[in-house]
Amino acid sequence: MHLLVSTQIMSETAPPVPGFTCGLDATLRLITGKWKPLIIYFLRLEGPIRYGELKRAVRDVSDKVLIQQLKELEADDLIKRTDYKEVPPRVDYALTPLGLSLSQALEPLCSWGSENMAEVSRIFAERGAARKGKAA
Repeated sequence: MHLLVSTQIMSETAPPVPGFTCGLDATLRLITGKWKPLIIYFLRLEGPIRYGELKRAVRDVSDKVLIQQLKELEADDLIKRTDYKEVPPRVDYALTPLGLSLSQALEPLCSWGSENMAEVSRIFAERGAARKGKAA
């Protein structure tokens, strides 16, 4: 009920944008992908940052996926890629003003995750145990 009310209030105050149901829909479409929120987080924390540093920060991401997600974030004007035209090549990534504002919007999610990490860990452990029980 609360989400429905919030959506109705938003639609009354903000003109509808074709293709999006609400602001959350627009935001989620920009950060869709397992790694984009983490990329934005580390760029805010460290940026500007070189590719290798970003790869180490965003653990477990493959080169192919990281490169793809960086290109998408750049195309969406959330990050800026600076090529210094040097030999050996030197490139770094930083948030644009739009990306910085998005990173600030994601900050409460980071806080929530930190505050609830024990509970989230328990949930994932139970989920993993349930999957193992079904496979047996």
